Amino acid sequence: MSVTLHTTQGDLKIEVFCESVPKTAENFLALCASSSYNASPFHRSYPGFMIQTGSPASEGTKVSISIYGSLFEDEIRPSLRHNARGIVSMANRGPNTNGSQFFILFAPASHLDGKNTVFGKIVGAEGLETLKTLEAVEADGKGKVKGEAKIKNVTIHANPLAT
Repeated sequence: MSVTLHTTQGDLKIEVFCESVPKTAENFLALCASSSYNASPFHRSYPGFMIQTGSPASEGTKVSISIYGSLFEDEIRPSLRHNARGIVSMANRGPNTNGSQFFILFAPASHLDGKNTVFGKIVGAEGLETLKTLEAVEADGKGKVKGEAKIKNVTIHANPLAT
């Protein structure tokens, strides 16, 4: 299962780990299918660490929604680690506070293992080049992205949740 985030900097194709983290995958894919990520800004960036997105564009960058009506529990899997550039993981405010926000690693971050749910990875050379371009986007000292960097829209390549 994969999706492509069409961003202002290029395309990011994400392999989603549906079997390993089914609740997280269902939430992410349903938000993709409902256009919730369209126009969502990349609002935090720390070169050498990660870039974060996933707030619905109309809601502001502090909002993180889920399809479940409230924040939902972590799906931590020892086999899914923050061990490489391009890992996609849920952003949270502590245990069991997952919503819509997620981040993409620029570098391994093992200190996040056991704290954030890994649910995908960037695949393909184009996605890694786009990630390099996103890493170069200017941010202030607090990680707030300056200028435009956002998800324009999303293509779902295979959706087992569709009816």
